[in-house]
Amino acid sequence: MACPTQCLYRALRTVGLVLFYYVFSIGITFYNKWLMRDFHFPLFMTLVHFVIIFSFSTLTRFAMQCWTGKPRVTLPWKVYLSKVAPTALATTLDIGLSNWSFLFITISLYTMTKSSAVLFILFFSLVFKLEEPNPFLILVVLLIASGLFMFTLKSTQFNLEGFIMVLLASFIGGIRWTLTQVLMQKAELGLQNPIDTMYHLQPLMFLGLFPLFLLNEGLSVSTTEKLFRVSELSHLLYSLVTLSVGGMLAFGLGFSEFLLVSRTSSLTLSIAGIFKEVCTLLLAVEFMGDKMSTVNWLGFAVCLSGISLHVGLKTYYNKGNGPMVRQLPVRDNPDLELPLLQTKEDYCEDTNDEEEQEILY
Repeated sequence: MACPTQCLYRALRTVGLVLFYYVFSIGITFYNKWLMRDFHFPLFMTLVHFVIIFSFSTLTRFAMQCWTGKPRVTLPWKVYLSKVAPTALATTLDIGLSNWSFLFITISLYTMTKSSAVLFILFFSLVFKLEEPNPFLILVVLLIASGLFMFTLKSTQFNLEGFIMVLLASFIGGIRWTLTQVLMQKAELGLQNPIDTMYHLQPLMFLGLFPLFLLNEGLSVSTTEKLFRVSELSHLLYSLVTLSVGGMLAFGLGFSEFLLVSRTSSLTLSIAGIFKEVCTLLLAVEFMGDKMSTVNWLGFAVCLSGISLHVGLKTYYNKGNGPMVRQLPVRDNPDLELPLLQTKEDYCEDTNDEEEQEILY
């Protein structure tokens, strides 16, 4: 296959992965907000999602093993607890706090605050030496931070408790996706496939969130008429169906997120969310009754300009003006190729490879 064709193929594949992620990300955001209007147990809902994701991952691994005839990777306990547990804990806190915040804040405030995750991903990427430090990154940080401040300034639907939850989730999300990138790019672990990653993460995520659930929702869930004290079977079936639909959306979101991270990087996941966040805000204002002032919209634009500037910086450095992303060591793995880890020679020997890296990063 000629190199231009390879570049076009990888570009289309990346766009497809981003759109695939958009569908589940926007869908589950609105679905969870809608569900939280009547079902006020976000941590229990999240635990159910973890169980469903683990079940789907197990079935998918079994189907893949039957199809290929090759056994799937299963980590030994020592490696599992030492390597996977930190990522699982960060992931469960990120998801749990994000779902919890829907009890207090609007979709627009949630979306805007979660966009600050790129700051924390950038910070932890520097800490873990996945990125090279650059003075222009200070401007990126200032734009995103000032945009977030303008968005929350004099907001008529601002809720401090929910805002702190989402901001903390964004901070933990920076740790989460940086650790996830490192986890999936360690070839010796064999977790490059997103299904295997989700399969190994879910049990520890469930155990990590369960104590918080017992402390905050245990008694309430055990006495609610929507589940365990239900008076009519139809109400119980309705609750189970709505929770299951959310679980399936969560599985699709987790799969699309991990797939996008494994083939690009954790920062690409946040950058790809620029247009997704615009769509989410427009949909929230149109269909959910969210209210935004001119200052709020201006703050959102400033924040997006900071994220866009970072895209431009990465494109500039990927065109040979200096390294910005460190290459991590990796061995050949037939299960899933990782563009982030490959050198230019691995893609193509001519200069057209720069276009490919511009898209992937």
